[in-house]
Amino acid sequence: MRVSVSEAKGQLTELVKRAEAGDEVILTRRGHEIVRLVAVAVSPGLKGRRALMEKARASAVAKALQGPAAARSQDFLYDDDGMPA
Repeated sequence: MRVSVSEAKGQLTELVKRAEAGDEVILTRRGHEIVRLVAVAVSPGLKGRRALMEKARASAVAKALQGPAAARSQDFLYDDDGMPA
């Protein structure tokens, strides 16, 4: 829904209710879009945040690749005496 700023002044309460209900409300000035009214997303509680972190952790574990240990990853740069190769 597109509404000019001058029209929105008189119907702000109704526009806010529509945005809360999920409608896209765009305010325009001289035909150009300038503002979009959207409802504020409710932040998840402690259980929701914990579930999100567990989901991210499980995703990371599934994507992890086996490779050389970080302590030995640069050994090819040095010879047996520890000098640069």
